[in-house]
Amino acid sequence: MLPISGSKGRSSSATSRSNSMLPQYLRRIIKWQQMDVEYTFWQMLHLCTSPKVVYQHTKYHKQTKNQWARDDPAFVVICSLLLLVATMAYCAAYDHSATHAVFVVISVLLFHFLIMGAVLATCCWFLTNSYLREESPNSHVVEQRVEWLYAFDVHCNSFFPLFVMLYVIHYFLSPLLVAHGFIPVLLSNLLFMVAACYYHYLNFLGYDVLPFLERTTFFLYPIGVFIVLSPILILSGFNPSRYFMNMYFSQRL
Repeated sequence: MLPISGSKGRSSSATSRSNSMLPQYLRRIIKWQQMDVEYTFWQMLHLCTSPKVVYQHTKYHKQTKNQWARDDPAFVVICSLLLLVATMAYCAAYDHSATHAVFVVISVLLFHFLIMGAVLATCCWFLTNSYLREESPNSHVVEQRVEWLYAFDVHCNSFFPLFVMLYVIHYFLSPLLVAHGFIPVLLSNLLFMVAACYYHYLNFLGYDVLPFLERTTFFLYPIGVFIVLSPILILSGFNPSRYFMNMYFSQRL
C-alpha cells in the first residue's frame, strides 16, 4: 500500500503544479518584455515548413522546465494580433459599416480562435487523459497526464498554418474564390481541405510526441473524412469561400 500511496501523492502534486500554471501564464500576457517574440516567430515559420522540428524543441522544453506546455503566452498574443489584422483587412474590403466590422473582428477573434480553441483543447485533453494514456504496470512510476495548457498549445500550433491558408492566402485569392463557376468551387474546396488536413496532422504531431500516450493515430482519422468529403462538395457545387463570406459580408457578395 505504501508505494501506491506515494504514487498517488506524486500524481496529485503534479496535478496541482499543472493547475497553478494557468494563472501565471495569464499574468505574463500583460508583460510584453518577458515574451520571447523572436522564438515565437521561429516556431510559426517552422510550423508551416517543418513542424516536427517544433515538437522536437517541445521535448527539450520538458527536460529543462519539467512541463510540456509553454510558459510564455507570446504565441497566443501574436497569433491574436495577426488574426485581428487579417480580419480588419477583410472588413475594409468587404464590410458595409464600421459597427458591423467591429462585431466581425470580435466574433472571429473570440469564437474562431479562443473559444473554439478552448473547446477543442478541452475535448482533446479529456480524450487523451481518459483513453489514450499507456497503463504502466509499475506502481512506482509517476503518473503522467496531458496538461490542459499543452492541449491548448497544440491547438494554437495547428491553428497558425490554417490561419495562413484560410485568412491570408484566402484574402488575396478571394476575388477568384467567391466568383461563380466550377474553378472557384474546385480551388476553394481544395484550399479548405488542405488547411483542415494540415490542422489535424499538426494535432497528431502534438500528441504523438508525448511518450506516455498510445494510439495517437486517432487524431489522423478526420483527414480521411475531409479527403472523402471534398469531392462530394465539389461535385455538388458547394463553395465554402462564398458560404463563409456571405455569412459575414452578405450585402457585398
